[in-house]
Amino acid sequence: MSTSPVELDEPQLDDVTMLAKPWVTIVWNDPVNLMSYVTFVFCKYFGYARAKAEKLMLEVHHDGKSVVSTGSREEMERDVQAMHEYGLWATMQKADA
Repeated sequence: MSTSPVELDEPQLDDVTMLAKPWVTIVWNDPVNLMSYVTFVFCKYFGYARAKAEKLMLEVHHDGKSVVSTGSREEMERDVQAMHEYGLWATMQKADA
């Protein structure tokens, strides 16, 4: 009994495939929080080293925003919620390809 090869169709990009695209959490500049506090939040919540947290905070301060985390949609929803709980302005969006 021999087995003949089976030809498979090319996979199609569908909604499930598109969901795999990474998402990002963006923290926006605001007139309320001190730079030292934003650095503290990035260290505390994300576990970033102080140098990385300060770099991201300076992006927020000078550029008006910074991408602070990347991952699945669910992870980014969690990160945005946490930033809101710390009093920071944050949103999420699909990562640029």
